[in-house]
Amino acid sequence: QVQLVESGGGLVQAGGSLRLSCAASGRTFSSYAMGWFRQAPGKEREFVGTIMWTGISTRYSDSVKGRFTISRDNAKNTVYLQMNSLKPEDTAVYYCAAPQSPYTYVWSEQSQYRYWGQGTQVTVSS
Repeated sequence: QVQLVESGGGLVQAGGSLRLSCAASGRTFSSYAMGWFRQAPGKEREFVGTIMWTGISTRYSDSVKGRFTISRDNAKNTVYLQMNSLKPEDTAVYYCAAPQSPYTYVWSEQSQYRYWGQGTQVTVSS
């Protein structure tokens, strides 16, 4: 069982930055790929990015590429989402997620993820 808790959301002006954190329980966190998703009001949840267990390989959606960066600190069982140059359209609830098994390559398909956090709200004002 993996438990995920996001934090770091808030209100920021357009052009600003925020860093979200996702703290994971479990001793095998370092073996899991981790993903970030978001859901804007009235829209379906969408893929933001993912990071493999090594922390070396990452992938992002086109809408955030070049502005968002995912990293992880396996010693702290935490994955981060650094968001720069924020836009009003980035307003959403942001979720981190983990697959069922360790050493599993996952990308943008939500069905690949078994464990989800409760989400943290990010609001970008214009």
